[in-house]
Amino acid sequence: MRVHVVDHPLVAHKLTALRETTTDSPTFRRLTDELVTLLAYEATRGVRVEPHEIVTPVAPTTGVRLSAPRPLVVPILRAGLGMLDGMTRLIPTADVGFLGMIRDETTLQASTYANRMPEDLSGRQVFVLDPMLATGGTLAAAITFAFDRGAAEVVAICLLAAPEGVAAIESVFGSQTPVTVVVAALDERLNEHGYIVPGLGDAGDRLYGVV
Repeated sequence: MRVHVVDHPLVAHKLTALRETTTDSPTFRRLTDELVTLLAYEATRGVRVEPHEIVTPVAPTTGVRLSAPRPLVVPILRAGLGMLDGMTRLIPTADVGFLGMIRDETTLQASTYANRMPEDLSGRQVFVLDPMLATGGTLAAAITFAFDRGAAEVVAICLLAAPEGVAAIESVFGSQTPVTVVVAALDERLNEHGYIVPGLGDAGDRLYGVV
């Protein structure tokens, strides 16, 4: 497993605005979209490509294109939906699956309530979108789900992570499993309610309102 904290001034700038209590939902959605595109640029450095012959207006040349099987992007509902457009803007040819997962606020354990994923992920690169890596339970369950269906590699893109969540993912998948976590920042800790500190609050509520 590898953790990559993206160190870029634009990432830090947009994340600061996301954290602000006064940032309203429309602005929060726009900033999330922009931030995810920046994170996706780093997260897709290892995306698979193959040589592709083309002809420019001047001469033939060899470039590259995404190779088969196509990457699969999986937002974790509901907050992960706010990250989907930013990701697919960078790789529009990727397939998209969906996982609905919810965390019990008492036990902090994740359970799956919806699944729209291919049955066979053999050899595929899977990009999981989950804004907050807090306790790690939800993300670990989603990554396990992908590997159980044959995924070759999983890259998780998160806005924020807590050290406890990173440690939980490492304890499940170890150092040899092809898992990468790409985040905009690694925060201080979790509080007694399992929220990231300083964090940015509940990402789903801030994206879509309290329901």
